[in-house]
Amino acid sequence: MLQVAFIREQREDIIKRLEKRNIDATDLIDQAIALDEDRRTLQTKLDSTKAESNTLSKEIGNLFKSGEAQKANILKEKTTQLKEDTKQLEQKFNETVEKLNELLYRIPNVPNAIVPAGNTDEDNEETFREGEVPKLFDGALPHWELAKKYDIIDFELGNKITGAGFPVYKGKGAKLQRALITYFLDKNTDAGYTEFQLPHLVNEASGFGTGQLPDKEGQMYHVTADNLYLIPTAEVPATNMFRDTLLNESELPISITGYTPCFRREAGSYGAHVRGLNRLHQFDKVEILRVEHPDNSYKALDGMVEHVKGILKELKLPYRILKLCGGDLGFTSALTYDFEVFSTAQDRWLEISSVSNFETFQANRLKLRFKNAEGKNELCHTLNGSSLALPRVLAGILENYQTENGIKIPEVLVPYTGFDMIS
Repeated sequence: MLQVAFIREQREDIIKRLEKRNIDATDLIDQAIALDEDRRTLQTKLDSTKAESNTLSKEIGNLFKSGEAQKANILKEKTTQLKEDTKQLEQKFNETVEKLNELLYRIPNVPNAIVPAGNTDEDNEETFREGEVPKLFDGALPHWELAKKYDIIDFELGNKITGAGFPVYKGKGAKLQRALITYFLDKNTDAGYTEFQLPHLVNEASGFGTGQLPDKEGQMYHVTADNLYLIPTAEVPATNMFRDTLLNESELPISITGYTPCFRREAGSYGAHVRGLNRLHQFDKVEILRVEHPDNSYKALDGMVEHVKGILKELKLPYRILKLCGGDLGFTSALTYDFEVFSTAQDRWLEISSVSNFETFQANRLKLRFKNAEGKNELCHTLNGSSLALPRVLAGILENYQTENGIKIPEVLVPYTGFDMIS
């Protein structure tokens, strides 16, 4: 959520930068400024009314003590009216604050200056590419056919148990899945991230804190009886650990990693491009998250990008990095880099990670602050990234490492799987 002071001071710049998202935010920004003016006016009147009421109350007390009851009773009538005025002003003030917050929740984060303009994923800017695309043998298969051939993932059984998008991993498929999770966590903890095991359900306040609500409620599974939401990513519970928190500057940076299953309704997703592991309703992901001093957050973002690059280099998967354009940028992000692995059997790129800097956008919602060197409270910057999302990494491994005799296991994963071939 954008800070109101920032909106007032940088109105024209915010409107211009939000144009990169293909949004004309002029009306929203002006409404926010007008509501804030109303809020400030009401606050001034409310403070003045309360101050006058307090002054009169003291005067009434003194009059009663001095035996001037008649004068005291006249003033009591006035304080009764002031109390009624205070009640009405408080109601108007609270209604204005609620309207302002509802409006602020609708305004997305302001893109960083280096975010390219554009409307769709076709306008994203490729910034890096590494790894050779393997030349597969004639008859090479996509991962959903390989899963069936080697009996390692059962999509039909998952459909029977729950529905489409809930696969069942079997045998060496399940072991490979577990190996990837452990490998990713080990890489992250070796890099200085502290591992957490996190809840898989969050409350409404957590959804608002990281920006899933009210923007993405249609994509989240809602447990209505308890008003809880299944997490779409570990980012939500991990970041909300710091909701309503005041840190000391010396505690920054904070680096966290965690594995969780993730649940997404993916409403409206159909077609061949979502087949197999390409898009699921339940999937596993290892996340990295950082809470940073504002002066250091973009250096931290670069470090997170390099960290994910190192993992993909060890897995020896061909990948590229995209800087997302304004039209493809997530609601809460100021700058996002997407990692995509090339699926040779499908002849297409598969997104496997997004690494983002949210600047103060989430921290303002969360009231996540730190006390700076001058003793003043300042909003932190939050960042997060997938390190990594498993389904498409697994799809890339199955397809790119397939041979006529079976599927090789990336060398770095063999100590985790205990086998070097699926056949």
